Amino acid sequence: MTEKATLRFDQLTREDGETAQEWVYRALRFAVMAGQVWPGLALTIRGVATLLGVSPMPVREALRRLTSEGALELKSNRRIEVPTMTPARLAELLELRIVLETHAAVRALPYVDETRLAELKRLDHEQDLAFEHYDAEAIILGNLRFHRMLYTAHPHPVTMPMIERVWLQMGPLHRLALAHLERTYVVDRHVEIMQAIEERNPFGLKFALEADIREGAGYVTQTELLEQYARGEAPLNLPQQDFIRTLGRH
Repeated sequence: MTEKATLRFDQLTREDGETAQEWVYRALRFAVMAGQVWPGLALTIRGVATLLGVSPMPVREALRRLTSEGALELKSNRRIEVPTMTPARLAELLELRIVLETHAAVRALPYVDETRLAELKRLDHEQDLAFEHYDAEAIILGNLRFHRMLYTAHPHPVTMPMIERVWLQMGPLHRLALAHLERTYVVDRHVEIMQAIEERNPFGLKFALEADIREGAGYVTQTELLEQYARGEAPLNLPQQDFIRTLGRH
């Protein structure tokens, strides 16, 4: 199934002094992270250039960067596609995410002060509101902001670029995960993460974070969902009934 992608950049504005290439890269990266791009959706260099008000050249350059990061593939016919996801590749990405993020969280723990903990609580509350309003994009991006806020407490978050590269490669599956979250994510692990931080408990933090990642991506072992993904049938919008059931995880 091939459809024309609908990309939304209303949350983004081009910054003063930002080059066209940087702007396009940031915008496309946002679209991938937010789960707006998934297999079967067709993107073209000309279409992205028109949407962002730039020439095709910075789009090509931004795509080269995203291709090198494993987020997208640029085909010979100038179509932009998401790389094929197999169960083995997805399992590897999931394990890599757990290794990198538990390491980053434990390293950051001594630097999480009251101000940052309050910010984590605010971000978690915003994500809860996103669930109440059935806003899939806000849920996805809110979750990433929560994790980033924790890891960047460390003054030298050297693993952050590696973590974000894994996020990019898993980005197209984020909405697919949301559509089945009520079956795999029944405990609010963010609450457990914040509790471990308050208790200065690195073992509890590592346990809660690994559970958060595994349960949030519980579809990893569900072959039928990966087949659905491969056919381009991943849901772009989370049905209201699924949101309502998911709210019971708190």
